[in-house]
Order: sequence, then C-alpha cells, then structure tokens
Amino acid sequence: MKLLTVLLCLLALHVQAEEGPAAAQVNGVPISQMRLERYFADYLQAQGRALTSIRNPSVYKRLREQALNDLIDKELLWQEAQRQGVAVSDAEVDAEIEQLRQALGNAKPFEQRLADAGFDRDSFVDYTRHELAAQQVFMQASQVPEPSPAEIRAFYQANASTFAQAQNQSGDSSVENEQGLELAKRLLVDQQQSQARFALLQRLRDAGQVQRLD
Repeated sequence: MKLLTVLLCLLALHVQAEEGPAAAQVNGVPISQMRLERYFADYLQAQGRALTSIRNPSVYKRLREQALNDLIDKELLWQEAQRQGVAVSDAEVDAEIEQLRQALGNAKPFEQRLADAGFDRDSFVDYTRHELAAQQVFMQASQVPEPSPAEIRAFYQANASTFAQAQNQSGDSSVENEQGLELAKRLLVDQQQSQARFALLQRLRDAGQVQRLD
C-alpha cells in the first residue's frame, strides 16, 4: 500500500488512538483497543468486507488477529527506524502532506480531517515523519542483489511450463527463450524482494517483546 493511502486510512483511525486499554504492547509501547477497532474497520473495507457480514466467530477472530499483526509490524518498523537513525527531511514530509491535502480536495476538508483525528499541524508532521521512516526501513529490505544468469536460468527451468504459457508465440524459439528469461528475472527479483521483506519483519518480531492482550 502506498504511504499516501496509508495516511488517508490512518486519519480515520487515529482519534484518541492511545487512550483506553491496550490490545498489545510492542517493546513496552501500547497499541490501544480503540486504535485496533478503527484499523480493523479499514482493514475489512480494504478487503471488500463489512463487519456486519462476518457471522462466523472463528473468521472474525482470524481477521482481527491479522489486523492486529499489521499494527504490530508497523510499530516494529518505526522502532527499527529509530534504532537505525533513519532521517526524513522536512521537504519529504511537506511533500507527502501536500499530496494528502490535494487528495482530499482542498485545505478545508484536510484541516477538518486532521481535527477529527485529533491532530494539530505539528503532531501530524511528526506522525507523517514516523510513517515515512518506517516505510524507508521496509523498502530498504527490497534492495536485493541482482540474480546471476545461472540463478535466472535455474528459476526459468524450474517453472518452464508457467513461462511457456506466458510467452508470446512468435514462432522463433530464440526470441521465446529470451522473453522467458526476462520474465523469469522479473519474477525472481519480485520473489526475492518479498522474501527479504518477510525476513526483516520476522527478525523484528523474534527480537522484540510483543505481548498480545486482545
């Protein structure tokens, strides 16, 4: 999810987010029940589901746990950004806030959304800076080395039937092979990036002290 979309969603869930009982603690930092409830509603909406449509208690519990896991990961990433000393410039923050302002139409709806979410200008600047820093840590994990020709060919051969269906039928086997290897490279890089991001989150989860109270 792009950061702009994340911030639009978080405007809806921030209201008094740290008040009330905690749903979890991440290295001593609480995630409140209220924050979870608001995020859970947005989480379901993103999946095209309505809270009232969930009648199976086990499905409700599973989806709620997934939403809580998202919030825990967000907090872990922010804490890792602090440990790494990730710096986000004022210009980057201002540019992100300006995009959000434009997405909401004009200044009045933007200011109202901030007020409704319990932000003033300074606190929202800090919040945006935190989100940008956390995202930077997450995206740094995507910087994987370019796979070697041998790795690409091995991946291509292991998934030959899949690539054969995706290639253009040019009638020229050398062209088809080149297209297949290019597709294999893109998919292999995507796979390695996904694995690297997952490994980062898993490392942070394993190293952190996460207590679920929900």
